[in-house]
Amino acid sequence: MTTTAPDVGLAAPGALSRLLAPVRTHLLVCAVLSAAGAVCGFLPYLAIAEIARAVLADGTAESVATVRLWVAVGIAGAAGRMVLLFASSRLGHYADARLLHDLRARMIRHLGALPLGWFTSNGSGRIKKRMTNDLEDMHILIAHALGEIVGAVVAVALGLTYLCSVDWRLTGAAVAALLMLAVSYRVAMRSASRHTARLIAAEADISSASVEYADGVAVVKTYGAGGRVLDRFDRAVRVHSRALAAWAAETKYSSALSRLLSSEMSLLTVLAVAGVALLAAGRMPAADLVPFLVVGIGLPTTINPAIQGSQGLRKGRAAAGNIEGLLRHPPLPEPANPALPDGARIEFDDVHFSYDGRTEVLRGVRAVCEPGTITALVGPSGAGKSTLAALVPRFHDVTGGAVRIGGVDVRDIPTERLLASMALVFQDVVLVRDTVTENIRLGRPEAGRDEVEAAAKAAAIHDVITALPDGYDTVLGEDVELSGGERQRLTIARAILSDAPIVVLDEATAALDPDSETAVQHALSALIAGRTVLVVAHRLHTITEADQILVLDDGRVVERGRHADLLAVNGRYARMWAAQHRASQD
Repeated sequence: MTTTAPDVGLAAPGALSRLLAPVRTHLLVCAVLSAAGAVCGFLPYLAIAEIARAVLADGTAESVATVRLWVAVGIAGAAGRMVLLFASSRLGHYADARLLHDLRARMIRHLGALPLGWFTSNGSGRIKKRMTNDLEDMHILIAHALGEIVGAVVAVALGLTYLCSVDWRLTGAAVAALLMLAVSYRVAMRSASRHTARLIAAEADISSASVEYADGVAVVKTYGAGGRVLDRFDRAVRVHSRALAAWAAETKYSSALSRLLSSEMSLLTVLAVAGVALLAAGRMPAADLVPFLVVGIGLPTTINPAIQGSQGLRKGRAAAGNIEGLLRHPPLPEPANPALPDGARIEFDDVHFSYDGRTEVLRGVRAVCEPGTITALVGPSGAGKSTLAALVPRFHDVTGGAVRIGGVDVRDIPTERLLASMALVFQDVVLVRDTVTENIRLGRPEAGRDEVEAAAKAAAIHDVITALPDGYDTVLGEDVELSGGERQRLTIARAILSDAPIVVLDEATAALDPDSETAVQHALSALIAGRTVLVVAHRLHTITEADQILVLDDGRVVERGRHADLLAVNGRYARMWAAQHRASQD
């Protein structure tokens, strides 16, 4: 069974480790360089602290020599830190570029092998998130977060070790303050995690709705027909706003406490109080307080990169799970023993289908679409019309029974040959950002300019094209935007050019105004002549001449016949026809 559910749960634990395997050696070297850079970066602070202690202790020639030595150590440390961190950054970015290049290539290849139904289920926004946002999170993890975490851990360990050698009691006070910072951060992240998954899902939905709305904005402005798209966008915005508000409300106190404890002034207050107490008790020389004022108060700042890095690690782990979920989604299986269809006869043989493996959307559908005839699928919303039509180009695989073309199960026909045998025209038009000619030529890439223009004339779009700024060389999406009806006729021209023996139409005129619908219907007449046509119809007056009408309800064919015959039966179809006729009169 080929499922098209989103990739939730497809990524097994350890996804990040598996994805990072090709660059693991590079990352280990980066970690070593970052650790060495942290050691060198600590040396200037150590030098300042030791110089201050030497000066406060006495002003002898020996102390002068000590100062000179520590000055040299501090300069060498600063220089070494720059060199090592530069090398670590370069190597990290090299590993990042190499891995992300390989991941993009793998994802693109895998997307090309997925069932077409997967794309309708996941949406362009979700795909965009995988290809951009998730890869960006992987970039932050590889090129920045891992090095920051290693460097911060080493720097904090060195600082605490040095401070402990100066005075273990004051170091204990510093550690207590840092533990409070760690606990507050942990509480903040635990609070956030309860709402993070919901927020991420809401971000994916709003991204998908935004892309859909942007793609349909020309139709929205021209015909006011974007209500469905705009409603979905509005719902996604409201859900995202609620998720963001819940996340902020849950984390506001813990986040504020975390920010307070991570400030230098907070630790300085702790060290000052404890240090003054020890000085007043005569249990610590004044010079020993200096390292805590130089090194100690810098510890929260040193920890902050680790906190940021841990956030990058968490996002990178989630991104790796998303990416692996995509890569683990089963591709459309190619036939082990491929066969070629003999003709364009479509047969639905006891077809069953379920999206989730539990609820059947189609239940025992039997029908035959003879070559050169028109078969219309009608019925209420959710009856299974579009799902049945989608099984012909194998957007999904049946869960029971078979769909055959020319006597051959579609699962036994090579995918490329199967799709080449049919022209698909849907309500949601897809045009690429290229010239008009190339958009039409997608139907048959080797076609000449004369053939492209002939197809455009047959689709009644030639005059519209010649009126564009550069005619057939106009770049769609940059130079001009077409109306909904014009975009639809352009895809029909593409289908005519392909000269495929089978045509599948899925509510191609449902979202158009009456004038555009008339123009598209004329174009469709040119497309379907002499072909096997399967059409999902929303407006019944468009299929009155169909050779066969299948009325679906709850996944079953409840009536079948020609228009006049079904009206005479006075059943489900007749009631639908009457209802639409009354609505058109109002």
